[in-house]
Amino acid sequence: MSNPEDQIVAWLGSQRDAMLAELEAMVNTDGGSYDKAGVDAVGAQVGAFLAQHGVTVETLPQQKHGDCLRAVVDAGGSASGGNERRNIVLMGHRDTVFPKGEPERRPFKIEDGRAYGPGVCDMKAGLVMNMFVLAAIQKFGGAPGPVVGLFTGDEEIGSPEGRPVIEAEARAARVVFNSEPGRPTGAVVTGRKGGVFSVIDITGKAAHSGGNFEAGISAIEELARKVQALHALTDLKRGITVNVGLVSGGQSVNTVAPWAQAQIDLRYVDPVDRDELMGAIHAIAEKSFVPGTSASLTIRGEFVPLKKNPGTDAVFALYKDVAEFETAGEFTGGCADSGFTALMGAPTLCAVGPVGGKAHSPEEYMEVDSFVPRAQAVARAILRLDAAGI
Repeated sequence: MSNPEDQIVAWLGSQRDAMLAELEAMVNTDGGSYDKAGVDAVGAQVGAFLAQHGVTVETLPQQKHGDCLRAVVDAGGSASGGNERRNIVLMGHRDTVFPKGEPERRPFKIEDGRAYGPGVCDMKAGLVMNMFVLAAIQKFGGAPGPVVGLFTGDEEIGSPEGRPVIEAEARAARVVFNSEPGRPTGAVVTGRKGGVFSVIDITGKAAHSGGNFEAGISAIEELARKVQALHALTDLKRGITVNVGLVSGGQSVNTVAPWAQAQIDLRYVDPVDRDELMGAIHAIAEKSFVPGTSASLTIRGEFVPLKKNPGTDAVFALYKDVAEFETAGEFTGGCADSGFTALMGAPTLCAVGPVGGKAHSPEEYMEVDSFVPRAQAVARAILRLDAAGI
């Protein structure tokens, strides 16, 4: 068995238990987006594994969120022409949406062929898959150029620090495989919505709600009116949703509320809709439904839609051809870093990670039997880029 592809596929086929062991350790490590220490602890696990397999890893420090890791396997070039030295990128994020202590409350477990735990499919299984694909190519070679593993730390909040790193990598990329979870149907993702995460901070005036009610100005009443106006922007036929997902405010039950806050999730399909919708949200923030209140709007994070570019169809066709399972291309309302890489012109295929579902919930799961086949499919696609003319 001297063919590198056969060797890689066979080795990955023998690594299921090792993959699950790495996944268990990773899931049981805290790592919410604002928990830099936890996200960096996951990064330390990634770095240690890759170093043990001879893969060079560089740490790109980030100030507020998890550091970015950039692993490189220089497996040698090919004789195919202009693309041979451009980077082949495997991408994934280490942060999750869960609060501190969630792994202690819901540690990793496997039941009836599914693995459970915080972040198990979104996207720690994808990270582990990328680690093993990099290790396999380092061990056996065969890739038609350098393979880069990019492990970022703040995707769940819009990659405020990771985006410049991702875009810089994408500008030089031959192709990008983003290992977000495969869809429950087994499909990969060829299109995603864009999204903007923002917050409205409202100021009112405190007063005793019994003895001096008329002197108060309720920021919570203003918030309620703004929520109604914001939700009225939703237009399902155009693929537009506006959701106020978090609210807070007030001082005490017997005080007219002096402050309130609403956190807003906007999703859209067409890039041209973004400015129109954000203009409408700004107008709602600026309007005082309750006289005497004031408000400010702050954008905290943003994703661009994953849109097709000239290389997208070829990469999807290659992946579908080499996958030894049924798959298709799906569109999803979820956002991901793959939108940034596609925007930079890199042919991008998303959700090539192990199959899973119910992300961001206590029922989040990963299909254990998909772990090895999805890793093998990505490896085959990388090794056959030349033959596919990509």
